[in-house]
Amino acid sequence: MAVLRNDVAPQDTTLEASPVEEPYSIYTKHEKWFIVTMVAIAGFYSPLPANIYFPAIPTLAIEFGESIEALNQSVTTYLIFQGVSGGCASTMALGMGVCGDITVPEERGGFVGFFNLGPMLAPCIGPAIGGVLSENLGWRSIFWFLVIMAAVCFLLIWLFLPETLRAIAGNGALPMSGIHRPLVPLVGPKGKRPAGMATAPRKKGPINPFPIFALPDIVIALLFTGVVYAVNYTVTSTISSAFADVYPWLSETVLGLSYLPTGLGMILGSTFVGKLLDWDYARIKKQLAETGSLSDFPKERARLRTMPAHLVIFVMALVGWGWAVETKTHMAAPLVLQVLLGWTSISILNTTMTLNVDILQKRSSAATACTNLVRCLLAAVLVSVIERMTGRLGYGWTYVLLGAICLLMLPLMYVVMKFGPQWRRKREEKDEF
Repeated sequence: MAVLRNDVAPQDTTLEASPVEEPYSIYTKHEKWFIVTMVAIAGFYSPLPANIYFPAIPTLAIEFGESIEALNQSVTTYLIFQGVSGGCASTMALGMGVCGDITVPEERGGFVGFFNLGPMLAPCIGPAIGGVLSENLGWRSIFWFLVIMAAVCFLLIWLFLPETLRAIAGNGALPMSGIHRPLVPLVGPKGKRPAGMATAPRKKGPINPFPIFALPDIVIALLFTGVVYAVNYTVTSTISSAFADVYPWLSETVLGLSYLPTGLGMILGSTFVGKLLDWDYARIKKQLAETGSLSDFPKERARLRTMPAHLVIFVMALVGWGWAVETKTHMAAPLVLQVLLGWTSISILNTTMTLNVDILQKRSSAATACTNLVRCLLAAVLVSVIERMTGRLGYGWTYVLLGAICLLMLPLMYVVMKFGPQWRRKREEKDEF
């Protein structure tokens, strides 16, 4: 009997000493998809007003007696003010913060990719909607549509979106009240806190995002993403005017529909690269787990491994699109190339933004806000001069030049993969960011 008692006691002690590991987030997979879908819908409306009236630009130029270049100046002004008024149009930064709050790195690529479909599809679907509205109801109907849809989006968020900020809600198990609790709480705790499941709220981080610009790896990623986005945006902003010139028989509706191939490419690219990012992360983590060196996990290499291929394909499609328009080939050629442009551009954006969330998980919204600031400013500059460039150089040589600029950015990714882990470890040792 004594032997039996001696055997049992250590087992009981071991069981009592084993703590229950708290989950990073209490939300189920389906609940996470619901939350990310909600913020993706909100993200869709941030860039929509700047793109929905593109098919109506030729009509507006005639009605107001202004050149397309002058109208592009108004687009540039809008982009600048949209970047400055981040407090009113920060849905992309907030949405990326939500992704960082509720996802772990092994699944983050897929969720970030799906979220980015919202703000990135708006420049593609928006013109299709604008073309139909402008041709059938007049260009003013475009802005009434924006008012109505913004009200619907606000209502959905007010009713269903839960608070996810970890400084307030912890891992999601803490019951919320007041403005932090949705009117109809479909996901998360409905009332009493689940025992043993709640993580205490995290200490709030600094509000000022600009110190992020002092981090070399983040600045390199911001510059790379901003240049590629700005170059890709020049294609989006010139499709309507270029196609109206090269294919003058197209109606406003068809001009709007010509943006859809880019949207198709973004849907395909976002789905593929999200799964690829998650697979790469899990594969490298498994390899390191076998050697017992997970403390030196190379986040940069896990995320950026496929970046060179994405960029090269993007540049090839970009140059091809320019020459297809320049030589007035069959309309199918630039449309097919737009699928590739959509695929690769969102793949590049999703990759760098997922890496930023991994590196700055506590400040993912701030990192995304800085990304938006850089890419909107660069896009504003290029949009303001693109008509002048295509007028003097032609579409072919203009996009050869812009493609070359993009290729010059490629070595920066190798710099991040080589030196990024060192910079990150130094910050972690100092407990910065």
